[in-house]
Amino acid sequence: MSIPPSVLTIAGTDPSGGAGIQADLKTFQELKVYGMSVITSVVAQNTTGVQNIHHLPTGMLHDQLQSVLTDMPVHAIKTGMIANRDMMEVIADAIPKTNAPYVIDPVMVATSGDPLIDEEARGVLKEQLLPIATLVTPNIPEAEFIIGNSINSLADMKEAAISIVHTYGPKAALIKGGHLQGKAIDFLYDGSQLHTFAADRFDTKNTHGTGCTYSAAITANLSNGLHLIEAVQMAKHYVTEAIKHSFPLGTGNGPTNHWAIREERVK
Repeated sequence: MSIPPSVLTIAGTDPSGGAGIQADLKTFQELKVYGMSVITSVVAQNTTGVQNIHHLPTGMLHDQLQSVLTDMPVHAIKTGMIANRDMMEVIADAIPKTNAPYVIDPVMVATSGDPLIDEEARGVLKEQLLPIATLVTPNIPEAEFIIGNSINSLADMKEAAISIVHTYGPKAALIKGGHLQGKAIDFLYDGSQLHTFAADRFDTKNTHGTGCTYSAAITANLSNGLHLIEAVQMAKHYVTEAIKHSFPLGTGNGPTNHWAIREERVK
């Protein structure tokens, strides 16, 4: 039996199972990579919003990272919710030592609109984490914060992707167009070229955890040695199917279907 790639997610939790660490691990499992997790914050949330957040001590974050990195191979890493400066500095110190592809999902606000990280942390993300990233995957509100300008069109999205790479230093930026109208169009700038990924938009409110799921799928694909463009293309298909077959669970924004692509393969 061959050993699959090992992939690490560093993020907050979601006890309702649709986002955060839980969504990442489900995605890794479906894409047949071995998932590992380091928890930054324990979040009380569900489909209606965030009720409470407990940030773990920085020392505990450090020890979790060391437990994994001193014992396990790491073929790709993604980060999600990182609440404050101290956490980001610990992570920024550890990740370059792995030489693994690193995907940042710059989680700042939950699908419900609840803020998840503090203002200082938003600045540190730009200064310390973006420069070491293989890819950053902001939605439009997150990209607006990073570049400091509003994004109202496809042209603005393209400019934002280019600006993030050349201003802050990640190897690539993927701007997700879920907040615009029409087709769900994303733009990837890889430092030299722009690439477009389009999919149908589905009339559903069940989009809880889509950003986590999308970035986790990209990370899993990179761990398998896929080129960035192919990794994003396959992840776009994965998250599109997950949204298409999402669940009306809970009373708010329901979760995506992490095993939809498995059912598609069976057909």
